[in-house]
Formats: sequence, C-alpha cells, structure tokens
Amino acid sequence: MTIQFDKYQGAGNDFIILDNRDGAYSALTTAQLAFLCDRYKGIGADGFILINSTVTADFEMQYFNSDGKESTLCGNGGRCAVAFSHDKKIIDRTTNFSAIDGLHKATYISPSEVHLEMQEVSLITQVDGGLVTDTGSPHYIRLVSDLQTINVPKEGAAIRYAPEFSPGGLNVNFVSKQDPTHYQIRTYERGVENETLACGTGAVAAAIAMHSSGETEGATEVCLTARGGILTVSFEFTDGHYHKIFLKGPAIHVFSGSIEL
Repeated sequence: MTIQFDKYQGAGNDFIILDNRDGAYSALTTAQLAFLCDRYKGIGADGFILINSTVTADFEMQYFNSDGKESTLCGNGGRCAVAFSHDKKIIDRTTNFSAIDGLHKATYISPSEVHLEMQEVSLITQVDGGLVTDTGSPHYIRLVSDLQTINVPKEGAAIRYAPEFSPGGLNVNFVSKQDPTHYQIRTYERGVENETLACGTGAVAAAIAMHSSGETEGATEVCLTARGGILTVSFEFTDGHYHKIFLKGPAIHVFSGSIEL
C-alpha cells in the first residue's frame, strides 16, 4: 500500500495527517501506525491523525498517539487538523469538527495563528504536589521554581504511572512562572512516553490550573512557552466554571510525501 501523507507541526508537536474521507486508510493497524510514527524507521511524529467524513460536522479528527493506539483529544493536533483541512480546501477559515470528546469550533487565520475552542472545564482536583484536570485529555500540573533542572522523562513517567492514576495514567506538566500571565512549560505525554516539544491540552490545563490556584492574579489569558514554541490560552470563568476556552498558536505544514507499507 502506498500512503500519501502530510506532516504538520504546532509549536514543535508534530503529526502525520492523512485525508481518509474515502476510508482508504481505515484498516491501518496499530503496528502500522506505530511504524509510521517511528522517527528512525518511519516518517516520525508525536501523533497520527485521520481526517474522516462525518454527517455531524465538516470533518472528524481521529487521533492516535505515536504508539499507534487511538487516544483522547490532542489540542495541537486539532489545530494542525484544521490547518490541513484548510490547505486541502475541505473547509474555509472557520469550521466545526468532531473529535473523540465532541464538537469543536476553530478558526484558521494563518499558519502562525489557528484558534481552537476547547470543551468546558469545571473539575480541578488538588493532589499531593499538584493539580489534576481534564481538558480533553487528563493532565497533572505542578508549579516548580526551576524548570531546567527537572528530569522530565524520569519524573514525568513516575507520576504518569503512579498507582493513584492507574490504570489509564495521565499527562504530566511542569510549569515555571515568569509573571502572572507568562509561564514556561514542559510536558511528558502518555502514549509518546517521553517529553514532547509542546502539548496543547497540557497548555490549556496549565493555564486553567494557574488561574484556579490564584497564580494569574485573575488574568484570563495566559502565554505559555514550551520547548517548541509559544501557545496562548484564553478563557472565561464564571461560578467555578471555565468556558469559551481557546488554544491559540501555529499550525505549520512541514512536508508532504508518500511511503510504502
């Protein structure tokens, strides 16, 4: 089988994207998807996205981690799916698309600016050393004084596999405060099982956690600098309820190609 693919990245979070509206790639196996995401033997990516047809929205984004297993929402992947769909003329500049957690609105402004509206968030749980919330994917957030000294793969894995978060585990974010509206962030992603250059749902979780804990001093727009680039999160907060949450940042085409399976 010859696969025609495009690769996109959002703040360094990279994805293989296939137009699967005709169902041509629906039978790809977990092992095949993992091979395609392999950085040494395949194309290489943090995740894999199928753009599927659906009657409920402009398209469906089906997301797989680099281990080849279908996963929960990927925020940067969602923004890259919007950029891909715009570039392929599947959508215009605004869209409604479906993902595993429901419908999302998004706006394509330019390759450096794609806005994705996230699902609403109400529950934020305090745990030993951090906060836990779900922004389409489950996240642990810990505020640290020095981000550069954190061994993210080691410490992230320890939290991701901690018994209290079993059996599914969660993603782990370490956040350092520069000022109330600016933070640095590093993320360990489950399914990748390593640190990634950025994580969209993690950035959203971190912004909400920092607001919830009073670190943003009431500000409802937060800039987060990841290793791969800058993401901005804005939201409204009413009666303990976060809504109108937007993840904003780049979604850039890297290259197109074909590969034999």
